[in-house]
Amino acid sequence: MNAAQQALLRLHLTPGLGRIALFKLHQYFKNFNAALDAPPQHWREAGLTKNLCDKVPSENDQKFLQTCHKLKSLQVCLISFWDDDYPSLLREIHDPPALLYLRGKLPEKDCFAIVGSRRATNAGLTSTRELATTLARHDICIVSGLARGVDSSAHRGALDAKGATIAVLGCGIDRIYPPENSKLFFEIQQENAIITEYPPETPPLAGHFPGRNRIISGLSRGVLIVEAAEKSGSLITGDFALEQGRELFAIPGALQNPNSKGTNRLLKDGAQLVTEAEDVLQVLWPNQPSKQQQIQYNDFTDQLDKPALSVFRMLGHEPRHSDEIARECGLTPMELSAILLDLELRGGIQTLPGNHYIRG
Repeated sequence: MNAAQQALLRLHLTPGLGRIALFKLHQYFKNFNAALDAPPQHWREAGLTKNLCDKVPSENDQKFLQTCHKLKSLQVCLISFWDDDYPSLLREIHDPPALLYLRGKLPEKDCFAIVGSRRATNAGLTSTRELATTLARHDICIVSGLARGVDSSAHRGALDAKGATIAVLGCGIDRIYPPENSKLFFEIQQENAIITEYPPETPPLAGHFPGRNRIISGLSRGVLIVEAAEKSGSLITGDFALEQGRELFAIPGALQNPNSKGTNRLLKDGAQLVTEAEDVLQVLWPNQPSKQQQIQYNDFTDQLDKPALSVFRMLGHEPRHSDEIARECGLTPMELSAILLDLELRGGIQTLPGNHYIRG
């Protein structure tokens, strides 16, 4: 942990000094070391009280040193809003965390959130796991909250596909909640990410979960809600998704199931209906190939010489005329004709009427 991170950590451990205060300090002083070195009257000029300034733990404070030791032993990284590796989508929301505690490594992929009931039906859990697996196979990172029920199934589905997943906690990075998810927690940490905005030793209090939910949606391009009762906490994530300009999805449920009332209402209010992963992919990633399709594509292109590869890459789902292809690829009609025939015999392209071609 470098000096800048230690300064930020001391401020983050200061009682009563929250996210807004950290942004005020950085805006005024430009860096947190300067804030710590500044006299109290400068804090007042930054819009904070002398009382807060007096509460900042010193470099030798016992709690601060213990926290530093714990973070090091757990291999926790600190990512601040002002760091280059801060998640770009999360940076755009109106109330982003000033500091994230990270165990593992943040995947560099598009993210999609799946949340829902802690007491989901077997059908809901199965659907969640299958959807998460399919999306992860399309190289999409699954974000959820490590809670019982739907959240756990979402993470598990991503891991089934050997894909990426991020668990966002409503407690300290040193707490595993619920305790029965300890195995899942450590599996996620191995190749993916556990994150929280709460300092170590923070318990999983009910008031922390709305804040956690805004991070779940903030990281993601869309949010899917599976089995939510009328006053479910998952609906709060849905509210954040709409507020943040994210696409909202829901799975319909039986009228008799109390856990379906919230999701069915979302659908009536305009959420995207989901019965399979393709419903999500068509809205957010219409041209995203699965990992298997990407492997097949790479295997196919590896067999092509440079002129054939140039022609194949030029073609897509929109028909292109042979004259246009020849002109852009710098080929004679005879050269192009031989390449097109070979690609068609390999199953890579299709011939359409009027000398038009598309990807096969």
